[in-house]
Amino acid sequence: MTTPMNISILGCGWYGLALAKALIATGHQVKGSTTSAQKTEALAADGIDPYVVNFSVGSENYDAAFFDCDVLFIAIPPKSRSGEGAAFIPKIQGIIRAIKQHDVKKVVFISSTGVYADLNYEVTENTDPQPNTEAGKILLQAEDLFRDETSFKTTIIRFAGLIGPGRDPGRFFAGKKDIANGNAPVNLIHLDDCIGLSMVILDKQAFGYLFNGCSPDHPTRSAFYTKAAIKSGLEIPVFIEELKEWKVVKSVTVEPVLGYGYQVNKLL
Repeated sequence: MTTPMNISILGCGWYGLALAKALIATGHQVKGSTTSAQKTEALAADGIDPYVVNFSVGSENYDAAFFDCDVLFIAIPPKSRSGEGAAFIPKIQGIIRAIKQHDVKKVVFISSTGVYADLNYEVTENTDPQPNTEAGKILLQAEDLFRDETSFKTTIIRFAGLIGPGRDPGRFFAGKKDIANGNAPVNLIHLDDCIGLSMVILDKQAFGYLFNGCSPDHPTRSAFYTKAAIKSGLEIPVFIEELKEWKVVKSVTVEPVLGYGYQVNKLL
């Protein structure tokens, strides 16, 4: 077991909250952030030391004590679909200023395999991502900001599509018809493995690395989402059995650096 550490999590959403609970269960001290004062009680109820932290441009607000930590996890999405994408990079720049000001030395930044365009081949950490979506471009830009810093070490985890409690894949396409690209492979990761990878990074003190977090199993969209809908008792989706744009996300660093074996490795 890792020596107990003082860990701050910027962004206690689906992954951040689960990570906080897992860290507390293994003896670590955890500070968690929320942008809303109303949510601090809920964090405290889970044993998290709650902080209101805001890095929105023009309303930046945080307690310096939040950055008094051994490791800082940053788990905030760009929210490009809701039109907040343009604000993400200035937010990250503000966070990096705070990291340097308060002398944080170890950072984990949560990114996404969405940085890789679907260009019909396998991708690894050594692949030039060539993002072709707004969110992918923004996340790669944010990654580069962390990579450029030398006063602290950042490990970047690119998580694939997230599944697990509260994210039932059976609901994603239930009842829909004529869904394109049914024969394309899926790239997914279960919450258990998001947490598992994060814990091993801490255990091995693996900072300064890039990891793709993705199950090694890649059934087709049609096979996976049909089975997921049946399992959840929902209406079966109907896919067009075709193969258009696709990618298969692999890792060349998870096994050699972390020695990690996936807990959810048979998606069907």
